[in-house]
Amino acid sequence: MAQIELLLPKMGESVAEATIIKWLVEEGQSIEADDSLVEIATDKVDSEVPAPEDGVLLKKLVNEGDVVAVGDPIAIIGTDGDTAVTGRQTSPAVETSVSSAQPEEAPIPAPEVVAELSAPLAVRLSKSGPSGRFYSPLVRSIAKEEGITMSELEAVSGSGQEGRVTKNDILAYVENRGNGSTVAAVPVAPAISTNAPAAPWPVSNGKTRAPAVAQPKMNIHVGPNDEVVEMDRMRKLIADHMVMSKHTSPHVTSFVEADVTNLVNWRNRIKNSFEQKEGEKLTFTPIFIEAIVKAIKDLPGVNVSLDGHNIIKRKDINIGMAAALPSGNLIVPVIKNADQYNLVGLAKQVNDLANRARNNKLSPDDIQGGTYTVTNVGTFGNVMGTPIINQPQVAIMALGAIRKRPAVLETSEGDVIAIRHMMFLSHSYDHRVVDGMLGGTFVRKVADYLEAFDPNRELS
Repeated sequence: MAQIELLLPKMGESVAEATIIKWLVEEGQSIEADDSLVEIATDKVDSEVPAPEDGVLLKKLVNEGDVVAVGDPIAIIGTDGDTAVTGRQTSPAVETSVSSAQPEEAPIPAPEVVAELSAPLAVRLSKSGPSGRFYSPLVRSIAKEEGITMSELEAVSGSGQEGRVTKNDILAYVENRGNGSTVAAVPVAPAISTNAPAAPWPVSNGKTRAPAVAQPKMNIHVGPNDEVVEMDRMRKLIADHMVMSKHTSPHVTSFVEADVTNLVNWRNRIKNSFEQKEGEKLTFTPIFIEAIVKAIKDLPGVNVSLDGHNIIKRKDINIGMAAALPSGNLIVPVIKNADQYNLVGLAKQVNDLANRARNNKLSPDDIQGGTYTVTNVGTFGNVMGTPIINQPQVAIMALGAIRKRPAVLETSEGDVIAIRHMMFLSHSYDHRVVDGMLGGTFVRKVADYLEAFDPNRELS
């Protein structure tokens, strides 16, 4: 039987590592080509790594919870062959899904940052403790069987990556604990502690830096009728990314109001024939993105990133569009080279990415490489918003709801009041590199393109 090493496949631009979430096949089990072997997680995307060919899973080289670099071996697979040869093979294309769900485990009533509220034996162990350190399912299983509380587990010295507690660490602790060499459990007040140290933040050159502002210590009272629910993995990532963005960029937001009556009337007139001809729905989003792309070409200073004191001028215009997932979380798929599409092409791109986001079918590449982001808060009935910049970009635009309102129109016979379709555009930008003149002019430029929309436009 020949043996090959299964390598962690590359999962998209700038993705250097992944977390092993759950093994789907046990050692010694037969597998067929393209069978899913293991679930992994990279940033916001959960993936399944398939088997490259028929064979047997001989050995798992990594455990659940381990962080593995792209290209590192994760398993040894035995295949039919006359010679036992050790090779290295990367899995075929990774089947991906965006999901905020955690690996299947026994339900956890409350995270362990809350104290043992009931009897000491009622151990509640979450994936991470007050310190933010991750605990693998195996470590938590051993701790639960041995009656080890989270406060004790936090005191165990870890020899794994980033100080994580390994199987050997927890077994050694159990042995010493049985000999009377125990670490006293530290009582925790029945409140959620939010003073855990923040993780380092990535910057554009791949290095990391610590938060610029220390997190304040805070204890939040938990009442008897309150329910404590731990954030899912995606929500934690979103929370960390938002805090990092506010600490990194001094945000300024400019607002303009646009009369989009011609645009609305044109879209209402053409949408049915468009769907019949193209097989796609025509929403407002691709029309807005078209205007934003035109404005970026006029004012490319918003299509940049900042690395220290170096400004990176992006030549590609890759528009990220915030999309809501069924879980309530958000993700930002990216339209690459948006300036190379006409309105029909943009509509197809928008619909495709939105549909795949809703059905958990986005690939890692779909959420990489954005240079400017758009979020449509009007979808939720909001007239305006103050969006947070999607780092390492320097600007983001929020599109408000379109509302009919009385407005003053200038005519050759004097001013008149008419019912018009109006909307607000909100533009948040990084004041380190985008000043008020550029940021304000850009959002006004987008509004000008929308207001000048040709009501007699023909689609090619």
